[in-house]
Amino acid sequence: MTIIDAIWLIVAGLFAGFINTLAGSGSLITLPLLMFLGLSPHQANATNRVAIFFQNLVAVRNFRQQKMLHARQELYLVIPALIGSAVGASLAIQVNEEVLNTFIGILLFVMFFLILFKPDRWVKQQAGLVSGKGKVLRIIIFFFIGVYGGFIQAGVGFFLLAGLVLGVGYDLIKANAVKVLIVFTYTALALGIFIWSGQVNYLYGLVLAVGNASGAYVASKYAKQIGVKYIRFILLAAVFIAGLKVLGVLSL
Repeated sequence: MTIIDAIWLIVAGLFAGFINTLAGSGSLITLPLLMFLGLSPHQANATNRVAIFFQNLVAVRNFRQQKMLHARQELYLVIPALIGSAVGASLAIQVNEEVLNTFIGILLFVMFFLILFKPDRWVKQQAGLVSGKGKVLRIIIFFFIGVYGGFIQAGVGFFLLAGLVLGVGYDLIKANAVKVLIVFTYTALALGIFIWSGQVNYLYGLVLAVGNASGAYVASKYAKQIGVKYIRFILLAAVFIAGLKVLGVLSL
């Protein structure tokens, strides 16, 4: 790893940790960056979880200190996501590398249009206004969100916020705090599976974690004062360029 590589990782991690904590999709930046720096799709997918783990460890701590999070009350959502993540991570270590690379490239463009057309605006408008679905349906929803998160992680924040707002009925502040708890919990399990498979690059992961954890600290400490209005445009540009690169359309 060069000094330039380390700077790229820390800056991208800072941005990703910030947006992951307040909204989601930060891994759409860090995942392709790890691949640009020479890691295989499997290694990038696994190594990204090191940073996600530390990012959410910091955010959970801050949300708890602000009395915005009560872990025991959320166990019925955490447990199905945890089980789902084990399934997703197990699938991720077995899938063909070329297939995974194509999946990541397509995912980047799907998320580009998701961010572009802002369906999350409707989700946010419903925050605190819906009573939520039945408990069994919630468990099923969070199991499948866990499967996706364990498999690829990138973009899972949007699905979790949608599930917590539309499926459970939380307001946006509460949903963000619980989202962080769920991601922290299932990431610990998924990371263990990736470590067992030998796909984690610890140096890249820990350097990236410095940025992610710093961004998460700022976002969770000042969640009520900070907006993400302009971050969306930066994210759109980065995701579009990354998608072209991953699919081999663009050579940088």
